[in-house]
Amino acid sequence: MNEIQKRVLGSFAYWGKEKLDLHELFEAGGNDPEQRTAVFYAVEQLVTDGLLLEEGNDFYSLSEKGREAASLQN
Repeated sequence: MNEIQKRVLGSFAYWGKEKLDLHELFEAGGNDPEQRTAVFYAVEQLVTDGLLLEEGNDFYSLSEKGREAASLQN
């Protein structure tokens, strides 16, 4: 798992929410446009890997597997 993916998973604890929209997840990339693009691809990969669940309307939540991975990052 790369650093951006770790930051995306950690975003749920940071914001203290069960669901986050893509704009909140973009904060994992800071203000750098290239990093925000990297966040977009990281989110796609985390969904593919089963760590994030698509909730519709650009909202995402952690799957059980994602919660476990996020807790290992802390």
